[in-house]
Parts: sequence; structure tokens; C-alpha cells
Amino acid sequence: MAHVNLAAMNHHLAEISRCVKPGAPALLIIDGAGWHAEPGLIVPANITVRYLPPYSPELNPFETPWHQLRRRFLANRIFADVEAIIDACCEAWNAAIQDPEFIQSVTGLSWLPPLKA
Repeated sequence: MAHVNLAAMNHHLAEISRCVKPGAPALLIIDGAGWHAEPGLIVPANITVRYLPPYSPELNPFETPWHQLRRRFLANRIFADVEAIIDACCEAWNAAIQDPEFIQSVTGLSWLPPLKA
């Protein structure tokens, strides 16, 4: 979808609901973006929504990668148009996922227990 808004969020929730095994619950933890809590949000019966506390980027798993992508690949640049921004974001993402040190730096959260082999 080209926009993040209430319609997009409702579509996203419907798609999640469709993919959940019948009879199984789904828990969706989301941040406080405006379209996540607008009146008119349609939460399917098989999804429970819980909101992160305000101002808690450390609890939102994508905040760290996004911050690092901006810092390492996108900062201090001027883009000609929206397509240039999208291209730069795609290039940044593709470069980042090929870099094991980047992956480790954005997934190694001190409060997470270590993975067992």
C-alpha cells in the first residue's frame, strides 16, 4: 500500500486474521502510531491488540534497525524525488542484510535472553 492510514491498518489486520489458524489466538503488539488507534479500527475477533507504552522505542524491535539504516545509509543526503528515496531505502536495506555485523548490531538487545543452539 502506498499510504499508512486507517484503511491500510484495517486491511493489514484482516490479512493477519486470515492467516491465523482457526481457533488459534493471535497477539499483535503495536506502537502508538495514529492509524493504530483511530476510531474505526476493525480488530478481528481472533486478534488481541496490545499497545506499547508511549516513548518506549527500546520495546519496538524495528526502531533499532530503522535508526541504524538512517544513520549508516540515508543520513545527510538530498533526494531528487520520492522514487529516489524509495531506491535509497531499498539499496540501504539490501546492503544491511548482507552485512552480518549490521544484523548482529540491531538484533543483539541486552534485555533479550541469548538464543540456544
